[in-house]
Amino acid sequence: MLTMRKSLNLSFALMLGAACFTLSPSTALAYDAQSTAAVNVDKQGVGLQGHDPVAYFSAKAATAGKPAYRADYEGVTYHFASQANRDKFKANPAQFAPQFGGFCAMGVALGKKLDGDPQAWKVVDGKLYLNVNKDIQKKWLEDVPGNLQKARSEWPQIQAKAPQDL
Repeated sequence: MLTMRKSLNLSFALMLGAACFTLSPSTALAYDAQSTAAVNVDKQGVGLQGHDPVAYFSAKAATAGKPAYRADYEGVTYHFASQANRDKFKANPAQFAPQFGGFCAMGVALGKKLDGDPQAWKVVDGKLYLNVNKDIQKKWLEDVPGNLQKARSEWPQIQAKAPQDL
């Protein structure tokens, strides 16, 4: 039984890896595969590919932010759709910042740091989670509690490693 479970996990991991390259949007992989940072940012240090983290909670939608409304938190610059959203974020950034540094939650559950797609998101228990794409998100949504348990277990071991080394 354990061998079969390991085989299924390996098969899924291989499928996930293939999906990252074939199914992800062209804007994916905006992160630096050599960075050992625990946060997923683009070359300018912007997280969520410029999307407003507060809007996921208030508008319940992925909403592009504006560079004019910005705030920094734990080494990431976030953009916001409005000054009000920026002010909400500044009052409690931990409430709105994406989990696992903005990396794909399913990838983290499998011991990988994959880019998070701002369009493949879910708020669970008041926390924002991203996935590498919507196809992988469907798999993640099949067992959110189990996948979060795995991800929380894996994150301490991988957060300081470069994605290319995982």
